[in-house]
Amino acid sequence: MTAVPSSRRPMMPLARAYAEQAFSRAAGAQLVEGNVLRVLRDARENFPAWLQAIESARERIHLECYIISNDRVGAAFADALIRKVREGVQVRLLYDWVGSFGESGHRYYQRLKDAGVEVRCFNPPRIDDPFGVLSRDHRKMLSVDGRIGFVMGLCLSAKWEGNEAKSIAPWRDTGVSLEGPAVADLDEAFAEVWAATGDPLPPSALTPAEWTSEPGDVAVRVVGTVPTVSGLYRLDLVISALARRTLWLTDAYFVGVPAYVSALSSAARDGVDVRLLVPGASDVPVVSPLSRSGYRPLLESGVRVFEWNGTMLHAKTAVVDGRWARVGSTNLNIQSWLGNYELDVAIENDDIAHELEAHYLEDLGNATEIVLSKGARVQPITPTGRHWWRMAAGSSGRAAASAIRVANSVGSAITNRRVLGPAESQLMLNIGLVLVLIAALGVAFPRVLAIPFAVVAAWLGIAALIRALRLRKARPAASPQAAQQGGQQGATITTAERLS
Repeated sequence: MTAVPSSRRPMMPLARAYAEQAFSRAAGAQLVEGNVLRVLRDARENFPAWLQAIESARERIHLECYIISNDRVGAAFADALIRKVREGVQVRLLYDWVGSFGESGHRYYQRLKDAGVEVRCFNPPRIDDPFGVLSRDHRKMLSVDGRIGFVMGLCLSAKWEGNEAKSIAPWRDTGVSLEGPAVADLDEAFAEVWAATGDPLPPSALTPAEWTSEPGDVAVRVVGTVPTVSGLYRLDLVISALARRTLWLTDAYFVGVPAYVSALSSAARDGVDVRLLVPGASDVPVVSPLSRSGYRPLLESGVRVFEWNGTMLHAKTAVVDGRWARVGSTNLNIQSWLGNYELDVAIENDDIAHELEAHYLEDLGNATEIVLSKGARVQPITPTGRHWWRMAAGSSGRAAASAIRVANSVGSAITNRRVLGPAESQLMLNIGLVLVLIAALGVAFPRVLAIPFAVVAAWLGIAALIRALRLRKARPAASPQAAQQGGQQGATITTAERLS
């Protein structure tokens, strides 16, 4: 009798129960069964489906998007939302200040407000919180009447549609439509960020927990992560540990952190077919060399890395063992995992996973595999000629992820704790030239450096003073009884405060 390879044996009931528990605890999201889910590729399928859902709205629309552009796509959605408000539908819109900066301005949102749309901006700059701008609402979702919802990587911008007249193909991206009880979780996720920007949603704006629709056969988890709560990061690590045959990843702004790179490498060494598909030319070109600087440890462990040859690869997907998949807004970098509000759907369904596997193999047909040459050197693909300073607005996490990769490379060069390869050579050259230039400016024109530092120091100082005054005003007044009990206890507290 021929033994069945361990990688192909069906998961034992006990192991399945442990995996279920691990998924729920890691993601902080329970599995919701009985849904209908459809995979939507690129803007050609996503945008029409969103507009159709908006047109079907009878009670409420919740729309949350990192980037909203004042172009033909943004205008089409604004017109659709305004029409529904005039029909008596309650419409709420959330956008991110950083993501939409330079993409849509005051007039765009004022038109929506004047029509009756409730519009909120997430985390605009505040003088009392200089570093608050680092936390972003990177989610992209739409919920209509608690009946149908969408989770995606796409933003509301014509860039995702491409430009046929200029032979610019649409951006490669993925979203899903969702019908069933899990739509209630989408509304809960929206309510979470809405409450972070002002008054919370009224209970009538949420889908009742007992709401049901015609049953489907797709089980999902709606994973809505918030800053410093690493639910999806933990889930990604668990998935990489449990993968038995395949682990295929697509990511727009990959900047691997040591724990995750180690997890992928361990899976590959254990015989799992681990693949990573990333853009060959990013909408922020400086990201490509930063991503490439992390290829070497992956390639050496057997992970296969591919670079997309099309216009822009913006999808964030994973498919594992033909059984489990993830689609959403989270990139594989520390900013998305720990710094942003993100929203993803984890799917446990063979048919959906197989469909995403087919899409993945099709995408690889338009990609170039990166390999190690003789001497174990990474062979990076030559950039497309776009200059590094031509930065376009894109997905959140790029700036922070880039800073982390630069810091890692500089630290490696100084401490010699990691061997840097050819992929880092241009990066190190640029860093060296910039540092020398800064040093020269500091010697020749001290004020050029002193003034910016003084401005930053003043801003931080003012922010600290404002916060101190607010905390002092918030201190509850001592009651007469408490004042009479001062004595030794009060002296002790004063001493402790001084020591702290």
